[in-house]
Amino acid sequence: MKSWFVEFTGPGVVRVAEEDVAAPGPGEVLCRSTLSLISPGTELACLRGEFDPGSNWEEWVRYPFRPGYSMAGVVAAVGEGVTGLRPGDRVQSYAPHQELVTLKPGEARPLPDAVPDEEAVWVPLVVTAAAGAARAAIAMGETVAVVGLGPVGQLVVQYAVAHGAARVVAIDPDARRLDLALAGGATDVLAMPASEARHAVAALTGERMADVVFEVTGGTAVLAQAVRLARPLGRVVLLGDTPTPSRQMLGPGVVSDSLTILGAHAGIVSDDPSCGPLNRDAVTDLYFRRLASGAFRTAAMIAARASPLEAARTYEHLRGGGAPAGAICFDWTALPHD
Repeated sequence: MKSWFVEFTGPGVVRVAEEDVAAPGPGEVLCRSTLSLISPGTELACLRGEFDPGSNWEEWVRYPFRPGYSMAGVVAAVGEGVTGLRPGDRVQSYAPHQELVTLKPGEARPLPDAVPDEEAVWVPLVVTAAAGAARAAIAMGETVAVVGLGPVGQLVVQYAVAHGAARVVAIDPDARRLDLALAGGATDVLAMPASEARHAVAALTGERMADVVFEVTGGTAVLAQAVRLARPLGRVVLLGDTPTPSRQMLGPGVVSDSLTILGAHAGIVSDDPSCGPLNRDAVTDLYFRRLASGAFRTAAMIAARASPLEAARTYEHLRGGGAPAGAICFDWTALPHD
């Protein structure tokens, strides 16, 4: 069988090509992608290829590199010994942007009929946002500021609301993203970069500032700006993982205001159900329940679909600052078939 895939062959170089894919072997599941979501912060960092020596980015990205980790699709075939999945079943996985992907059964999670692909592709980003919310330990009635309203930042806004924050301040220069944040439950929006937001946050909070500040951009300069938005004894959660941490600075007030800086990565969400509620299945099931109740919204945050054959143009558009307010997905059903 032939399968299209997206690949970064080197820094700044995007390739779309076909390859032969074998039938699944024993214990394997062959899945056909229908939709895969672009995580712009992560994938553009992988495409730029600028990583600090010794960073997790340097260890992870090896060219040629296949980006993507948010796929919804259907089971095309199963290998000998596979139970619980059969051809035609809808699944979600962390597979890269490719048409056909071979997985272990545990890597292809069945989807409820009520969860469309447009909601299923958000699961990996939901897990990331859940990790940040867990690290922040948001308490009822707190003020939360979210700096950076890309796809993960939008989810953090919704998590802050779900955890009982009394005020959720969404901060981003792009006014279109602020509209999405308001729809997701933000109480206040600031159309400005973090570097200009201190006085506005002070005015909103009666000079108290935020109890929790999420830095979701991964920009090297933003940490020093985000700490200025936190109150004394406040928490700053780094959910944007910069590939060049050597360029980050703490900024003023970290010591004098006794701030706590917390790193948060999806890796803290376990695959072991015995580890308590912060495991992948529990986070995913809770996300699905929140969708059903209307407490979460994700499908409406998909701004555009692109053919995988247009991947090079899509990434170039994103690199040039042309990101839409919401997310972009590759639509694998748009591929030509013989």
